[in-house]
Amino acid sequence: MPFTRERGACAVPLPLLTKSGRAIVERRFAPQKLAIVSTHPIQYHAHWFRALAARPEIDLHVFYSYYASPAGQSRAGFGVEFDWDIPLLEGYRYTFLNGAAKKPKGVLALSSSGLSQIIAAGDHDVVLINGWHYRAAWEAIFACWKARLPVMVRGDSQLASPRGYLKQLAKYPVYRFFIPRLDACLAVGTRSRDYYLHYGAAPERIFQVPHTIEDSLFGRAAAEVQRQRNSLRQQWGLQDRQTVFLYAGKFIEKKRPMDFLRAIEAAFGQEPTIAGLMVGDGPLRADCERFVSSRHLPVYFTGFLNQSRIMEAYVAAECLVLPSDETWGLVVNEAMSCSRPVLVSDVVGCAPDLVRNGETGAIFPLGDLEALADVIVKLARNPEHLHAMGESARRWLRPYSLEAAVQGVVDAVKAVTLNTPRKKS
Repeated sequence: MPFTRERGACAVPLPLLTKSGRAIVERRFAPQKLAIVSTHPIQYHAHWFRALAARPEIDLHVFYSYYASPAGQSRAGFGVEFDWDIPLLEGYRYTFLNGAAKKPKGVLALSSSGLSQIIAAGDHDVVLINGWHYRAAWEAIFACWKARLPVMVRGDSQLASPRGYLKQLAKYPVYRFFIPRLDACLAVGTRSRDYYLHYGAAPERIFQVPHTIEDSLFGRAAAEVQRQRNSLRQQWGLQDRQTVFLYAGKFIEKKRPMDFLRAIEAAFGQEPTIAGLMVGDGPLRADCERFVSSRHLPVYFTGFLNQSRIMEAYVAAECLVLPSDETWGLVVNEAMSCSRPVLVSDVVGCAPDLVRNGETGAIFPLGDLEALADVIVKLARNPEHLHAMGESARRWLRPYSLEAAVQGVVDAVKAVTLNTPRKKS
């Protein structure tokens, strides 16, 4: 049986005016009933859902396929069992479609008990799908098409992600079929928008809904924690004279933690004030620790830090390094919110939106460790410029706000409910 938490619906009271402008009666305009389909509660979505639920134009209900248990988090690459220490399920209605079941093996096995029937019942005006690489997403899309219900998709897929020619060839006809049929495509950034356009989405049906973080956990919190910077550095073995470059993420192949370490090794050979700080855990951590020990590198490991503490690492370091090939990289938002510049590979999805060479950070070719080491050395030798880039990074991040992410959804909902023919009840 689905497990549901309810929250009261809201409405907007508006006066009905005569030609003279006098209010003669009060009407209530019902908010649009928005269903969001997602895999599981995610730390980067909770504040977005709460803000959407608070909008008077939206009556929100989120449907999850499963609940990520502490053991499941460990298997997902975090390397340790944990629960997020921030509220993920407060401030909005939600349903676990399988009674808060654990994640099954394989994304295609993410069952969605009753989801098609829920959509067919006609209790929602619009359905928003977070990504489409799981079974519940496709069930929801087909159910919406059958019921002639507006369906929107939000994703951060990009053409820059490395993939084989045969995979591209196989995907094209499928994506070229379904993406143009979506009522709205919610893009998180430039590359996401280009992805939708590549597969035939109409430009007027693409809405910007940027990836966003909860500033109270980072920017504002970091300003308060800044006073403790010396003690934070001491607890992790960092010295005052060191210029610290930060790795924050899972210790898995996709995140390329060894690229970070090899670049630090090359840079440290040229500039002895350089040090590294590695936050996180995962299957490659032991290999990374052995590499650091055998090379006698000034790199320190914090282990896994939960959401309420991760900003401490940004405050302790001078600059974030993201050497991976991921489709966005929300750690970049986090670091910039804490006034830290960022060094990212050219395949990181947020690169064209958030990173300006020499202003908010730098972009280097994926896997080019010589180029990464070179920029690390240059920044370590110019601390004033490093600090100035951090201040610029926080200012540059402002348009990628929670307000923008919420307004993008509201605009899309209004557009699709006005323009999409509805099935008669």
